[in-house]
Amino acid sequence: MKIVVFIKQVLDNTKLKFSDGKPVMEGVPMMMNPFDEYALETALKLKEQAGGDSTVTVISLGAPNAKDIIKKAIAAGADEAFLLSDAALNDGDSTANAYALAKGVQALAPDFGVLVFGQMALDDAAGQTGPKVAEILDVPSLTFGKNVELQGETLTVFRESDRGIEIYEMQLPGVICMMKCDYELRSSNIKGVMKANKTEIPVKTPADIALEPALAGVAGSATRMVKTWQRPAKSGGKVVDGADAKAAINQLLDHLREAKVL
Repeated sequence: MKIVVFIKQVLDNTKLKFSDGKPVMEGVPMMMNPFDEYALETALKLKEQAGGDSTVTVISLGAPNAKDIIKKAIAAGADEAFLLSDAALNDGDSTANAYALAKGVQALAPDFGVLVFGQMALDDAAGQTGPKVAEILDVPSLTFGKNVELQGETLTVFRESDRGIEIYEMQLPGVICMMKCDYELRSSNIKGVMKANKTEIPVKTPADIALEPALAGVAGSATRMVKTWQRPAKSGGKVVDGADAKAAINQLLDHLREAKVL
């Protein structure tokens, strides 16, 4: 089985600073999107469950320096990787990016069994790209995955919802989007790191994957980001003295009336 996992390079937002309400990105390190780390681990688990000559292919859409993040996936156990990188692909919204990734799949892994995405990216938290790729490729998709089990061509997905864990079965091929999962991430070993250092990451342009530039990047985006700002700092709140239960209730009611909740 061919398993494809999608990895995005994002800014380490724990190191992000703001000046005059605007983000200062210079000097901020890049990292693998945290949800994509669980997508990668899920892909590697599926490879183990499928057995045989199953492989894990990484596809990333981004700048040339995303190769450093991709090599971490190779070190963890992925078999091959491709980077979609071109000026025509920059700054796309989720629809434009989904189109580019779907064209990448059609060109580089047309016989895929499972496409594995992280549920969302830290930079926009939209959670739309995976399902949109599924729609373009006309395959089923499931979001908010917590765990997976593969039996032949049937994938059981344990999905997190407001009502608890839901269990679904999907006939492959299909798309899954993973949250922070119930299993630990594996670490790279020396053999994996050596393999990653030797692995060349092919860079694919729109022409390589038969992509129409007018449908990708800024040109293919129906939406655009017009403003970014820092979340206002939270106030300290109000503390209710619980020493006297009756008095505490009255204090709480007074605060709720003051806030016009009651």
